[in-house]
Amino acid sequence: MLTAILAIGGMGLVAGIGLALASKIFYVYVDPIVVAVEEALPGANCGGCGFPGCSGAAAAIAKGDAPPNICVAGGPSTHAAVGEIMGVAVMETEPEFALPGCSYGFHKADLKFLYDGFNDCRAALLLDGGSKVCPIGCLGLGTCARACPFGAITMGEDNLPVVNKNLCTGCGTCERVCPKHIITLTSNSRRIQREYTTEQCTAPCQRACPAGIDIPAYIHEIALGNYEDAIRIIKESNPFLNVCGRICVEPCELECRRNLVDEPVAINNLKRFVADYERNSKKRIQIPRAPESGKQVAVIGGGAEGLTSAYFLNRLGHDVRLYESTESLGGLLRAGLPASRLPRDVLEWEIEGILAVGIETQTGKALGRDLTLSSLFKEGFSAVLVAIGGWDTFLSQGRPQEAPLPGIHLLVDYLLRHEAGSGKAPGEHVVIVGGGATALTAAHACLAGGARSAAVVTRTSPTDALFSEQEIKTAQEAGITFYHETALTRMMGEGDALKQVELTSMKGEGGQSTIISADTLLVGAGRFPELIYVPREMDEERQEDTGIAWETVLPYAGPFSTTDIGLFRPGEAIGDYKAVVEAIGAGRRAANSAHRHLTGAPVSPPEGLIRRGTQVLSLTAVESVAKVPREKMPEVPEETRIADPDAEIALGYSEAQATKEASRCLQCGLICYRREEGGLH
Repeated sequence: MLTAILAIGGMGLVAGIGLALASKIFYVYVDPIVVAVEEALPGANCGGCGFPGCSGAAAAIAKGDAPPNICVAGGPSTHAAVGEIMGVAVMETEPEFALPGCSYGFHKADLKFLYDGFNDCRAALLLDGGSKVCPIGCLGLGTCARACPFGAITMGEDNLPVVNKNLCTGCGTCERVCPKHIITLTSNSRRIQREYTTEQCTAPCQRACPAGIDIPAYIHEIALGNYEDAIRIIKESNPFLNVCGRICVEPCELECRRNLVDEPVAINNLKRFVADYERNSKKRIQIPRAPESGKQVAVIGGGAEGLTSAYFLNRLGHDVRLYESTESLGGLLRAGLPASRLPRDVLEWEIEGILAVGIETQTGKALGRDLTLSSLFKEGFSAVLVAIGGWDTFLSQGRPQEAPLPGIHLLVDYLLRHEAGSGKAPGEHVVIVGGGATALTAAHACLAGGARSAAVVTRTSPTDALFSEQEIKTAQEAGITFYHETALTRMMGEGDALKQVELTSMKGEGGQSTIISADTLLVGAGRFPELIYVPREMDEERQEDTGIAWETVLPYAGPFSTTDIGLFRPGEAIGDYKAVVEAIGAGRRAANSAHRHLTGAPVSPPEGLIRRGTQVLSLTAVESVAKVPREKMPEVPEETRIADPDAEIALGYSEAQATKEASRCLQCGLICYRREEGGLH
C-alpha cells in the first residue's frame, strides 16, 4: 500500500513539475484589453470589419490598428462600450452603403464573352482582362453578392448587383472583392464631395455639367415617377434647382448623345419640372446632414457661390454663418436678371430653402468694413470662406471698389488710380500676379510710388512672357524681381495685414516653394479669388500685439482648370462666372475644400479627375434609336406678356410631358446607351 502511495505521489510530483515547466515554456499572454473588447463585441464573427472574426477585430482595436467603432454588426452602444475600454471618446460616423457604378449588364452587349467554368469575377478578370468592350463594366458573375456577410446584395435580372440599403452595413466587403471597382462604399457626404474620374462610368452630360449633377440618375427617377428622389439627387450637387431650371445655359444638352439621332433630351426643363414639383407641394426636400463636427465656418458673400458653399458646409456637418455686404441675398441673381426669366418669388423660395437647413445669416455686413478675419477667428470660427465675386459684380451693383481681403487689390483698380494721378504705391512689398504686359507697368509705378520691393509672378517662361528681353533687363536693373514659371500657392498674415506669400515653381514634378515678404498683392484677374482663411499657430504674446495669425487654403482645382497648382489656374474663371451653374460648382468645391482641411484630409482633386480635354472612352454614332421629338416648353401667350412684362414666359412641363421627355434619355454610360430594339453598343 505504501509503495503504491509513494508511486502515485511520485507520478503526481513529476506531472506537477512537468506542467509547471510547460506553463513556463508554452505560456501565452492574454491581453486583458483584447478580452474585454472581444466581450463587448456582438460575437457575430461576420468579417464585415475586414478582420477574421471578432477576436481578430478585438486584437486590431487593442493594438491601435482599427478604430473602436469598426464593428459594423454592433451599433452606437457597442462602439461606446469599446471606446470606454480603450479610454477614448467615440464620435459616430456617417452611415455608409454600397453603391453599384455600372448601368448595363453584360447580357446586353453586342459582343459577349462567356467564361465557361468561371463563376468568380476575380478569376474572370485574370483571363485576358475580363470584359473586352468596356474597361469599367460589371462582369456580372456575382462575387460581391456571395461575399456579402449580411445578404444585402443580390444579382438582378440585368446581371448587375442590387443593394438592399436596409441590410447593408457599409462593411466594405463587396468593395474589397470587386476586381473592377464598380461597387464602392459611399455616403451622403461622399456624394456631395464626388468629382467624376476616369475610373468611373460617366455619361457625356455628367462630364459637361459644371455643377457635377448625376443627370442620368435624376432623369431615370423622373421616368419612374420618383420625383422626390430626383430632387435629392440634384441637391447632392446643386441646391439651386429652381434657378438653374430657368436660367442655366445647358452645357449638358450640347453633349447629350441624342444629338446623334435627333434633339438633346430637355435636361434642364426636367430639372425645372421637379423644382416646380417641390415648390408647388410646399414641402422642403433636403439631403441628410452629416454628424455635427462642432466646428464653425464663416462664409463671406451671399450670391450663388456663397449660398452654395454655405449649404454644403452645413450638410457636411459644420455650423455656418453667412455674411452679405448688401441688405439682401442673391447677388447677381437678384440684381442682374429680369423677373420674366427669374420671378422674385421663385428666387425667394430657393434662398429660403437653402437657409432652412440651419444657416445663420447677417446682411449689411462687409469684410474689411464691419468685420475682420481677426474678429471672426476670435468669435470661434475655424475657417472663413470668401466668395464675394469680382470687379464686374461690384460695378453691376453700383458699389465702390473695395479691397475686403487683407492686402489683396485688383490690378485694374490700382492702374486706374495711377492713371488718375495717384502716384502712391499700395504697399511697401508688392507682388503682382498675372496681368500680362500691364503687370510690368504696375511694378514700375509701385517702385516710383515708394514701394521698397516689387515682384512679378507669371506662369510663363521668360521666352513665352509678354515682356521683351530688354524690358526684363531694364526692370531688373530698376529693382523688379521676376518669378517665371511660378504660381502663388499661399498667403500668410497677422490680424488684418498680409505679411508673406508662398510661391511654388511649376518646373518639373513637385516644384520648390519659396516664401517672400509681401504686404500687398495685385491680382490681374477680374475677380477676387475664392479663398479659405484658417488660423495659424503663433506666439500668444505676439498675437496680443499684431492680431491672430492666419494663412490661406486654396480650393482644389476643378474640371475647368488645366493645372492643380496655384491661384487663378488656367482654364478657371478670371471674371465673374458667365453662368450661375459655374458659380454653383465653384461653391461646392470651395465647401468641399474647407471640409477637407477641417477634417485633416488633403485639399486636392481626386486622382484621374475628368477635365476639359481629358480623353474619355466614348462613341460617335448610335444605332437602333428611333427619332422621338423633344417636348416643347409651354409659354404664356404674347398678349399676356404685353399686359404684364414681368410675367414668367416659360410655364414648365406638365407631368405627362416630363414623363415622356424623361423616357427619351438613353441612360448613357461610357459606351453604353439604351436602344429601342436589340442590345447595347
